[in-house]
Amino acid sequence: MLDFEKYHGNGNDFVIINNMNGTISLSKQDVSHLCHRRFGIGADGLMLIEPDEKADFKMLYYNSDGQLSTMCGNGGRCIAAFAFSHNLAGKKMLFNADDGFHQAVINSAEAEKGLYDVSLEMTAVEKVSQHKTGYFLNTGSPHHVEFVKQVDEIDVFNKGRQIRNSADYQPGGTNVNFVQLYDEEIYVRTYERGVEDETLSCGTGVTASALAAFLETGKKIRRIKTRGGDFRVDFKGNMPFTGIWLSGPAKRVFIGKTEL
Repeated sequence: MLDFEKYHGNGNDFVIINNMNGTISLSKQDVSHLCHRRFGIGADGLMLIEPDEKADFKMLYYNSDGQLSTMCGNGGRCIAAFAFSHNLAGKKMLFNADDGFHQAVINSAEAEKGLYDVSLEMTAVEKVSQHKTGYFLNTGSPHHVEFVKQVDEIDVFNKGRQIRNSADYQPGGTNVNFVQLYDEEIYVRTYERGVEDETLSCGTGVTASALAAFLETGKKIRRIKTRGGDFRVDFKGNMPFTGIWLSGPAKRVFIGKTEL
């Protein structure tokens, strides 16, 4: 029997498993089964929290297809909430991930509701490339950012899949964000590789979109809306971008056991 908890960050949902004792080993098939929305628990991704010699813990992140993947911003905020709730870290913590070390801060906690407001320090961005239809940058995971006039009218699944698999982004592919600009906020919809579908929100995608919006408009737009909820993004500088923090809610959905 495998103990797990289900979390989501603005609708981007994850299975989280405590592996601090190092006894759990999951195959690609195990992960994809656990993430399956009909035959498993159901999630956009799965994370193992493991020991690390230089930090409070290590985050191993898998996409729902079972592949070990790159950094996930919402996953990072959710695993920070999980670590805090299990006394594996304090309100201020440091953890190791695919793209290096990250600080996280629990801004507020309603433990009885499983609801946390979490800020996560993202990796610095030193390079942004112009693409035919937008920008390309890596915020821990690769992102294409394209500005559109009516984001609700975009066929995110088909257009996102086309860009994700285009020759320009091979062999690894990219995540794809469609962004509508407003005066004081942006609205983002994201196609995620590995999930191979639109997700309700994407932390690294929201971050990439906020940075691209600054390059597009010259304005620091802190408020970002997604179909799953709202985020805040803060940063310093302009190429390189440093001091990047992603903030928003992380919610425990339920606690359970499953048999592999």
